[in-house]
Amino acid sequence: MFIDHVTIHVKSGKGGDGMVHFRREKFVPLGGPDGGDGGRGGNVIFEVKATLNTLSAFRPNEKFAADPGKNGGGSQMTGRGGKDLIIYVPPGTILYDAETGDLLGDLTTPGQQLQVCKGGRGGLGNQHYATSRNQAPRTAERGEPHEEKMIRLELKLIADIGIIGLPNAGKSTLLAALTNAKPKIGDYPFTTLEPNLGVAKIDEDTTVVMADIPGLIEGAAEGAGLGHDFLRHIQRTRVLIHMIDGQSEDPLADFTQINNELALFDPNLAMKPQIVALNKIDQPDVQERLKTIKASFKKKKIELFTLSAMARTNTRDILIAAHQKLADMPIEEVEETLPVYKPDVDPNVFEVTREDDGNWRVTGVAIERSAKMTYFEHDGSLRRFQKLLERLGVDNALREAGIEEGDTVFIGSFELEWKD
Repeated sequence: MFIDHVTIHVKSGKGGDGMVHFRREKFVPLGGPDGGDGGRGGNVIFEVKATLNTLSAFRPNEKFAADPGKNGGGSQMTGRGGKDLIIYVPPGTILYDAETGDLLGDLTTPGQQLQVCKGGRGGLGNQHYATSRNQAPRTAERGEPHEEKMIRLELKLIADIGIIGLPNAGKSTLLAALTNAKPKIGDYPFTTLEPNLGVAKIDEDTTVVMADIPGLIEGAAEGAGLGHDFLRHIQRTRVLIHMIDGQSEDPLADFTQINNELALFDPNLAMKPQIVALNKIDQPDVQERLKTIKASFKKKKIELFTLSAMARTNTRDILIAAHQKLADMPIEEVEETLPVYKPDVDPNVFEVTREDDGNWRVTGVAIERSAKMTYFEHDGSLRRFQKLLERLGVDNALREAGIEEGDTVFIGSFELEWKD
């Protein structure tokens, strides 16, 4: 099944916890602190894989998680780092933050990578807190928390040549005639319900990728028919073969209608080079009108190619003409809206609020992260956290807000009791 957009949940690995440990060996008195550091959590990385051409490997709201780091051990042993999670996507995949709508990246080149969630760093063991005045510190850090995001993936197929036109114009038949693709073919509208890709051979050393785009109808740019979901794929193609049904009542009107839909969806689409191809010339009724049809296009100064995709008449000529236009074009950089980098919020900024039940809540990036990384069961770590509250100004802010002895303060998911 062809899928070109999906939303998934990704989570990096939490950092491993540092350890409070003291060296205890026979004949080694006062061995001192030797608690090891936690390992780094794994990152979440998206990577382009050339052999993929759909997002069907993903399920909506599927969850992906990198490995967490291992905890530190005694004898200054550092925990093992978590393995990075690499998620493979097809070329042409665009990543958005599903909650904010921000563009995270546009992955087009095989092997290109994008890190979307950074693994938490490992917490420090008590070996780092030994000083001349405190030679037996009971202080360590828990690992840094993970990062998580909802990511919206959108795929725009990357093809050299795209085949467009109204339903039942013969697009899939042409693709089958020129490439190794085996699309579904029928004599009713909307036979093609999803884009098909194929590779066409120009000569021994040259091939091009062709895409058959599902039929467009009037109003496609506003969501009518199937076109709205697949118009985005035309944006990645460099040259278009515009298939026209020779048995249509007014082939020129069909040509104009499709170009209008392209321009409505994206003005740049109507500017792409086109090979205009009239199909089904093997049919007697088309042969009778062929001279009139050619004259109508010539009057508009539009070069018209003729073919029969079913009989494979002139199909090779259409391919060569499209490839020639491709060769004459300069290689374009894929233009996409660049991510907007906003200045990071000062992590030390915090806010003190009083909740309806009379309890206090402190929110802020640094203070909440530090709470998660604190061993509250160790006196040394608890004193270190209290010093951080003082340094950030949380203590003074709570006093100015009117906190009293015995009040409850929430920092993240942690519940603390206020004592002066």
